[in-house]
Amino acid sequence: MHPGDDGPLRGSDRPLVNRYGTGIFDLDGVVYRGVRPVPHAATALAEAARSGMRPLFLTNNSSRTPDEVAAVLAGMGIAADEKQVVTSAETAAGMAAERLPPGARVLVVGGPAVETALRRRGLTPVRSLDDEPVAVVQGFAPEVDWQQLAEAGFAVARGMPWIASDVDLRIARERGIAPGNGTLVDAIRMATGREPLVAGKPEPPIFAEAARRSSGGCLVIGDGLDTDVRGARRNGFDSALVLTGVTTVDALLEAPPEARPTYLLADLRGLLSSRPEVRRESGRFTCGRWTARWDAGEVSVLNGGGAPPAATGERPADVVDAVRVLCHAVWAARDTGRAAQVERGTRWLLEWPGAADEGSE
Repeated sequence: MHPGDDGPLRGSDRPLVNRYGTGIFDLDGVVYRGVRPVPHAATALAEAARSGMRPLFLTNNSSRTPDEVAAVLAGMGIAADEKQVVTSAETAAGMAAERLPPGARVLVVGGPAVETALRRRGLTPVRSLDDEPVAVVQGFAPEVDWQQLAEAGFAVARGMPWIASDVDLRIARERGIAPGNGTLVDAIRMATGREPLVAGKPEPPIFAEAARRSSGGCLVIGDGLDTDVRGARRNGFDSALVLTGVTTVDALLEAPPEARPTYLLADLRGLLSSRPEVRRESGRFTCGRWTARWDAGEVSVLNGGGAPPAATGERPADVVDAVRVLCHAVWAARDTGRAAQVERGTRWLLEWPGAADEGSE
């Protein structure tokens, strides 16, 4: 891509916190992993707020209510109230309320947060087909078991409206990446042959709710290509992908054009500084001190124009520019039908940020 265009992985001549009035932040893999904060997230969010970026937290995880999410954030030193939190459970309950009469019974797959969201919308959550529900709302919770899935399968097979909070296949937890709600939705889909309505990212309903609560230009900040980035592009927002959650550099290289982010950050600290543009000259891509080149089907990244990059000792903000030039070179080749494999000396970037700074705040 040439400097100044509207393509992916742009630079910025000023910090992103000064470019956008509202930051729409994903939570799992961006702010925390389970009950553990992502390193540097709390201090970066505080500085972003001081710089004028209003935070709004948008999550596909339906296992907590907005006030519970706000309490978790407060325990990590992040100031937020429940009005700044939009969950897929809330959005799913709103979709159900638009389609059903007040007080209608809704079969729940999920935890107490889904039940609470339905009650707030004037609906009656139930747990059995024997309770004569007229719709099904499915959300993620660690306690979801076969019995809940079976009850929902019986109801969905009868033709009841079926709303899923989200279809995320993966979720970032304390010990790594775990199956998400999408795997549980797939179980019912495969058993019944039906497709759910989806409330969460990348679908429009949850972004419409976020837009209603936003002011100024909006930037979606997340760790998922298919949820955060694809959803931002589909709904008219710029996006920033952080490499602290489910997306690896290798996966980013495979992203189709509609799932490529506007900006790339190592972590939330990247919102606080400007970044140079990636420039293309004579078949090479340069950014700062990094250069990527394509030669006979292989892409290599050089440090300082000629030296091979070191896998250790580099600061995250510096390495992000190496990843950016790598992505531009690979995408430019593959988008025009040419093969583009990562050269052996550059492959350490595919595992990054494993070598990046993961210290505590």
